[in-house]
Amino acid sequence: MGIDLVTPLGFRDVLTAEAAERERITRGVQDLFASHGYLPVETPTLEVMDVMALGGRLPASSFRFFDSQGDLLAMRPDVTLQIARMCATRIGAAEEPLKLRYTQRVFREMEGRSQAQARELTQIGIESIGARDGAGEPVQADTEVVALCVQALAVAGVAEVALAIATVGPLRALLERSGAPSAWKQAILNAYHASDLVEVDRLCAPENLDAATAPAYAQAIRALPRVRGGLEAIDEARQLVAPLGCTDGLDRLQALCERLEGDGLAAAVLVDFSVISLFDYYTGIVFEAYSPYLGSPLGSGGRYDNTIGAYGADRPAAGFAVFLERAMEAAAAEGSTSARAQRPLRIAVPKGALNAQALDALAACGLDVDGLRDPGRQLVITAPGVEYIIVRPSDAPAFVASGAADCGICGRDSLDEAALPVVELADLRFGGCRFVVAQPQGASGSIAERYRRLGSIRVATKYPRIALDHFARTGMQAEIVKLNGNIELAPLTGIAECIVDITATGTTLRENNLEVVEDVLDSTARFFANPCALRTDERIVELAQQLAANAEGSEYDPIAGGTR
Repeated sequence: MGIDLVTPLGFRDVLTAEAAERERITRGVQDLFASHGYLPVETPTLEVMDVMALGGRLPASSFRFFDSQGDLLAMRPDVTLQIARMCATRIGAAEEPLKLRYTQRVFREMEGRSQAQARELTQIGIESIGARDGAGEPVQADTEVVALCVQALAVAGVAEVALAIATVGPLRALLERSGAPSAWKQAILNAYHASDLVEVDRLCAPENLDAATAPAYAQAIRALPRVRGGLEAIDEARQLVAPLGCTDGLDRLQALCERLEGDGLAAAVLVDFSVISLFDYYTGIVFEAYSPYLGSPLGSGGRYDNTIGAYGADRPAAGFAVFLERAMEAAAAEGSTSARAQRPLRIAVPKGALNAQALDALAACGLDVDGLRDPGRQLVITAPGVEYIIVRPSDAPAFVASGAADCGICGRDSLDEAALPVVELADLRFGGCRFVVAQPQGASGSIAERYRRLGSIRVATKYPRIALDHFARTGMQAEIVKLNGNIELAPLTGIAECIVDITATGTTLRENNLEVVEDVLDSTARFFANPCALRTDERIVELAQQLAANAEGSEYDPIAGGTR
């Protein structure tokens, strides 16, 4: 039997024409960095996992394996943490300020269920280490870092760049001074990192606050990620947090944005306090670069003054990295795509049970949905200013995350199961369903005995990620049996001891002699967006605000009961 001569998923060969273009861009960007005094460094492909983890939350999932010494190693998912470790252990403070540049391959596992993501990418970036207040003030270093990001993308052929920029200072100050328990604070950070504004809203609701948590801080935390605009957005943020004494970083952010405006970059800058990266090591400014023609960020950066301190003494530091492959893709799209203002807003609309209420919600915002009421076999429906893509709810996150749609509607369950990088903007309060753990009536004793003997429980479900996350939270080891239908059969035939499934009334469970033993989650319909589209197309923000306002005045779906 022959061997299939294929490369692993997410990896590919680069042939001569593309390799030559990559080389040209890389040389041009590195020459740009060198002209500003940045010196080249290289870091190893492999790092000890515990060493990487010291610096903060790792991006995405890294490739991990044990070497012959028994050390758990990771293929580098990011270069900044490596440079922090290198500066702390190899380069003394006497050599500062340091300006370092690099071109390195990084390796990341696929996010969620996507099988189309690259797992090997090329980062081109800089790190400015040791610039302190005074002659080398951080604002000056921050300005150079942000400006060089735009210039590097221009060298790669990307002229239309949007920079979403903010500072983590107010959020960190609000959390620190809120009086909230550490678990609540971590849940807020997790929601910010996941771009789940609906979860931020839920956590900050009065009924979910601990008695020690000051409601004023919670409401500011809830409002902050929706502050966006030009320089006036900084004033809006200041008005929000100043009464609470949490203006940390705002003066520095304003000074930075004013300098960028003076450098002619005002048109590219969007102040957006929802831009909290998946990295948690940033201490000041944080920014991401987007193209209006691409569904993935071109690069990101910020200030990380405490990260080097994880490996030694604290040193002020700022930097960024852009992805070569994405920059090339954006440049190609920019050269062949008509102006974005002429393109209709693409909305992924769910089929099935959510369809009618989704159309009603969109119609209430003034959108023409007449063609969607009876589309026949058409899957793409065009209306004035809008293009609707009709999809299964479970597929909507993939369409939006990839950029094939700008925004969409589906249930929370579909978003949780897909676990793709989208921004959850509004709970639409319809389409409620309840996820539960169910097992044969009277089987608790035998299931507990099996778990005692074998240390695991078999769970049948259509939703493996939701099920695994639930049992991980409860501390039980679960073996998932993925089924596509008739989940109730699994315990009856011995495939599994229990199931995780959706129920509305519980009638089907009772008819099959099954009983609910745990609640997993309640799900309602959500409006969500591609992060790049959100920050390059104001129509999405306006639609999200309208949908949220309309939903706020409605009753929750009685099945979900308004809880999660």
